[in-house]
Amino acid sequence: MRARELGIAIGTLPTGEGNAITDVPGVRVGHTTLIEGEDVRTGVTVIQPHEASPWYEPVFAGAHRLNGNGELTGLEWIRESGMLCSPIALTNTHSVGVVRDALISAEIASRSDEREFWSLPVVGETWDGLLNDINGMHVRPEHVEAALASASDGAVAEGNVGGGTGMICHGFKGGIGTSSRVVEGAGGAVVGVLVQANHGRRERLRVNGIPVGEGIPVTEVPDPYGRVPPGAGSIIAIVATDAALLPIQCERLAQRAGLGIARVGGVGEHSSGDLFLAFASGNRGLPSADVDADAPLTIPVQMLANNYITALFDAVVEATEEAIVNALCAAETLTGAGGATAYELPHDRLRELASSS
Repeated sequence: MRARELGIAIGTLPTGEGNAITDVPGVRVGHTTLIEGEDVRTGVTVIQPHEASPWYEPVFAGAHRLNGNGELTGLEWIRESGMLCSPIALTNTHSVGVVRDALISAEIASRSDEREFWSLPVVGETWDGLLNDINGMHVRPEHVEAALASASDGAVAEGNVGGGTGMICHGFKGGIGTSSRVVEGAGGAVVGVLVQANHGRRERLRVNGIPVGEGIPVTEVPDPYGRVPPGAGSIIAIVATDAALLPIQCERLAQRAGLGIARVGGVGEHSSGDLFLAFASGNRGLPSADVDADAPLTIPVQMLANNYITALFDAVVEATEEAIVNALCAAETLTGAGGATAYELPHDRLRELASSS
């Protein structure tokens, strides 16, 4: 179930055909979901920025930190070079290392040449230790390989899937969510957002401006926190567009994801890792970052005039807001490690609150 299926349409810009990050041409998403026994509730999600290999053909990118109690590897090279040179993977906090290494291994295995290879892959995390045996480190290289193999440009599964399997959002079951916008004011560019939502406090939750968290308090639907304080979580937001943007413009788009999070009630608590990455595929043919790559002396690029970029900001804010709500609407009640249970956002109550607002 998604927000619009419940009659909740966020914002004013039109969505892409699938209302997902995969509406951006070439973008593909794959998941591996691990639900095993009583205490394994985790997984990995991968995002491919275009149909070619980003190791050989990077795209311009930029990042932003709202609050830094989290990890998104590879950002220093993105800040230095302005380019995304790898797929993006999302998982749990204690599996970042194995997922990073698995991305490198998968690329090495795919290469037929003998050239030296180096990489700084982008892997983000949020903490699923309430529902998942996070110290068991159950994500293994083969799970990353399966997510890469399953990546497609079609509909994106949401909620309790991939890296979002064990995540909690505003005291309800959270996880993966996505949304997109088509921006005629920027030449018909498409903007897509995918979030791994594991953040927020119940009382602050707003859905399209409606105080849902106040309307469905923990006395009605319990939250699972117990041994950790409410809001002790994180959110990763990945923004994609086919607009012709330069790295500094990508950074500006990434920053606007924080405004979408705020509209749902997130404030970037001290214990939250709120990290955002935006990439733009409007300039293709950028040479590999390999030091021995055969590259021309200069490269022609295009840049969207900043006079038109505000429409893209609007799209990021709207798509981020809706992606979080889609994660909440798609997620299902899940019991995990130690019997902890994260309850789904009840659709009937959400409809009631929406209709009475």
